[in-house]
Amino acid sequence: MIQRRLTRAPSRFWSVALRWWYRVLVLIDPLVRERYRTFGLGITVELVVPGRVSGRPRSVLLGLLRVGDRMYLGHPNGDMAWTRNFEAAGRAELRIRGLPPLAVRPIRLPPGPEREALPRQRVLLPGAGPHSRGRDLLPARGRRFLTLRPILPE
Repeated sequence: MIQRRLTRAPSRFWSVALRWWYRVLVLIDPLVRERYRTFGLGITVELVVPGRVSGRPRSVLLGLLRVGDRMYLGHPNGDMAWTRNFEAAGRAELRIRGLPPLAVRPIRLPPGPEREALPRQRVLLPGAGPHSRGRDLLPARGRRFLTLRPILPE
């Protein structure tokens, strides 16, 4: 019985509701970005990464976790288009409000001591819908976080 519930398709309600939620996000995106550029939005940063297929720069607002001198990006719902683009390109530009852009490369963060040392916080990440509210940023399963390593100029 439990196994059947886990493999069942999402309800029609949630399929429609989430489609509408992401349409709303697309509509308000320019307003959110203007707010970010003018005032900032907490731990929010902008990641610009080339698309896997088109090669065109793609920009996404994300929550940046910092622990000591290390930086981490991730998504509570697993791999997304931006994580696949970032790993395929092997580099991106991290824009932190008020600082010059920083070229970074991704390193997949496997389960282990470094991942366990990250704080278990509950935050609402930019672009995360109401379905992710209150979830831990570091679920026990899956590979969800990328460690950012600055690319030093040669």
